Amino acid sequence: MCGRYTLLADELEILEEFGIERGIENYHPSYNIAPGQDVLAIIHDGNEKRAGHLRWGLVPSWANDEKIGYKMINARSESAHEKPSFKKLMARKRCLVVADSFYEWQVSENGKQPKRIHLANRKLFAFAGLWDKWNHEGKSLFTCTILTREANSFMQDIHHRMPIILPKASEDQWITPETLKPIEAQEFLYQLQPEELTAYNVSSYVNIAKNNDESCIAPLAD
Repeated sequence: MCGRYTLLADELEILEEFGIERGIENYHPSYNIAPGQDVLAIIHDGNEKRAGHLRWGLVPSWANDEKIGYKMINARSESAHEKPSFKKLMARKRCLVVADSFYEWQVSENGKQPKRIHLANRKLFAFAGLWDKWNHEGKSLFTCTILTREANSFMQDIHHRMPIILPKASEDQWITPETLKPIEAQEFLYQLQPEELTAYNVSSYVNIAKNNDESCIAPLAD
């Protein structure tokens, strides 16, 4: 799964990395991005790529209560093309969720050890995401979820699931404005080759979502 991550790059780095023309309103780096918060995402509107904020935790357009979003921070890529909440979004509402690392908690006999995990060969990357717009009683929300897959060989000792990190060459393909059959989007994800990851232990300080400073990513002393 993916339940917490970081984005520490400045705005210019992000614009250059993802080929975005317009600036990003109200952008702030974060050491501890948590569900329910606004997260930086990129979509293609048919004319250009645009970066903006979506609330993390998908609220489907048909939902009666926005609280459902807290149960939908992740979507299993193996079945998203079949599920009512995600099927139509796989076809036409795909997004990039921008990050530079994520946290996962490794369970051991001594408890849960938080780890910061990032790519070995590049800094900024994007999770494969889905988004939707929800309207209810005059209130509108734009929300998203992060797609996950079974853990690769690196992640297996840490957790049995992991977020899908798109290879650089696949980012624009994922958000192409072309409408796909949901199974085509699922097959696209299935064919991706995971990039090399690296990880280190961090303090349980990161467990508390309101903690958001350099202490979150400081390597834990041996």
